Amino acid sequence: MNLPNKLTVLRIIMVPFFVFFMLTDTGGNANKWIALVIFCIASLTDMLDGKIARARNLVTNFGKFMDPLADKLLVCSAMICMIPSEKLAAWFVIVVIAREFIISGFRLVASDNGIVIAASYWGKFKTVSQMAMIIILIADFGGIFDMIGTGLIWVSLILTIVSLIDYVAKNIQVLTQGGM
Repeated sequence: MNLPNKLTVLRIIMVPFFVFFMLTDTGGNANKWIALVIFCIASLTDMLDGKIARARNLVTNFGKFMDPLADKLLVCSAMICMIPSEKLAAWFVIVVIAREFIISGFRLVASDNGIVIAASYWGKFKTVSQMAMIIILIADFGGIFDMIGTGLIWVSLILTIVSLIDYVAKNIQVLTQGGM
């Protein structure tokens, strides 16, 4: 297994630890900071694995499949963990998760037809905005950061919808091919 794939697997392994610290009081007030550090490190592995894979020509089918899945696990887990504390509304998280299911379904149908749907810039912007939003919301510094967090929630929502529309518009042929 190459380094980018190891980083992807590491990101997946970090998710349960992140969730544990987000949802328990085992470490007291330190929990949110431990969760924040885990999330930041996991987010950095997302950036690193892709850069390393492309720079060293280590792109694999495993990486193409698992990298987006690892991102979805990390980001969606974080958002779900924020519902009980009311940092995120359930409807917002449902919209984000619905988008992920739709895109994953699109990719599955496309791969059955021999088509690879690459990540778009809108999807990358969406992921970065979501990760930044999660970091700000976990840190919970208050003051101006509350307004920044609220702004990032709306930016993330808009980019979630725009990236969905972009994927569907650019790949509509996936739905019209292969007996659908």
